Amino acid sequence: MRIAIHQTKESFSEKWIEYCKIHHINYKIVNCYDSDIIQHLADCDALMWHWPQTDYKATQFARQLLYALDFKGLTVFPNSNTCWHYDDKLGQKYLFEAIQVVTPQTTVFYDQLIAAEWAENAVYPKVFKLSGGAGSSNVHLIKTRKQAHHSIKTAFGKGFSTVSRIGLLTERLWHLKRDRSVRALLNIAKGVARLFIPTELEKRSLKEQGYFYFQEFIPLNTFDIRVIVIGRRAFGIKRMVRANDFRASGSGSIIYEPQEIHPECLKLAFEYNKKIKSQSVAYDFIFRNNQILLIEISYAFLHEVYRKCPGYWDEQLNWHPGNFYSEWFMIEDIINEVKEKTKTYHHENSHSSQVG
Repeated sequence: MRIAIHQTKESFSEKWIEYCKIHHINYKIVNCYDSDIIQHLADCDALMWHWPQTDYKATQFARQLLYALDFKGLTVFPNSNTCWHYDDKLGQKYLFEAIQVVTPQTTVFYDQLIAAEWAENAVYPKVFKLSGGAGSSNVHLIKTRKQAHHSIKTAFGKGFSTVSRIGLLTERLWHLKRDRSVRALLNIAKGVARLFIPTELEKRSLKEQGYFYFQEFIPLNTFDIRVIVIGRRAFGIKRMVRANDFRASGSGSIIYEPQEIHPECLKLAFEYNKKIKSQSVAYDFIFRNNQILLIEISYAFLHEVYRKCPGYWDEQLNWHPGNFYSEWFMIEDIINEVKEKTKTYHHENSHSSQVG
């Protein structure tokens, strides 16, 4: 067995490589940006590549490469079921409806006149989202009809940048207020610079335009519950909403105690994942009275945040105490998948020889 790993700093790959070294797993470092990457994988049984939505190069071809390798029969992480809906709220809308997920009412328009007519009669506030974008910077509350019409005009006109410079600076200001550290202060300086100097991601990314995404606003939420499912394991955190805001993502105010994770969120996460069949997925839940609503999903997450989780649950909701590396869960599942494929291959070949 040989596992190919695309190595990137501050990604899942660091712990994947560490796991291979500790457990004496044969692995090979590859560069998925090589034009002949398929040839480089000829002697490998699996490819593991953690690519973020902020990598503008990867977003152009990562899914297509992984689809092709999946089609070829190579075990990959993330596979098609895991990554096709990544950083794609439009795709997630249709996925949730197809598998009958309970979610806030979501409306998408692809025609400006129809969107404007709807906005004229809508009840506000509404949550406005772009299909892609990291964290909560591309999620806003539209409070008035005038704001809605302005946003609709922009959506069907010049469009929105996937990177909100003002939004990112606001996030950095929030972190400074929360942390009061030298690092947070330096990030403010970077944020101010970014108001005038765009990042490579912003320069290379296409505008978000030609659609408008409205979502029902659920008031009085002071937190969300994020449950991450990897294979048959789940772990979670409770993220508190920042002051004078409605978003929990990016607040940095996190509760790790397992008793704070609603058991029904765990059940729903496992239930939904049996339908989605994702290798790794973070489910973000909020509450409307006693009803649990799924907001969005993502195969990737800030793995360092979850180092403080004191344990995880299995599918029967049995609690397994102790610290863990979520990245190790991923590579363990890939290794087991390769072993199962090998076992099936030998069994089928043995059966064919006996029949022959």
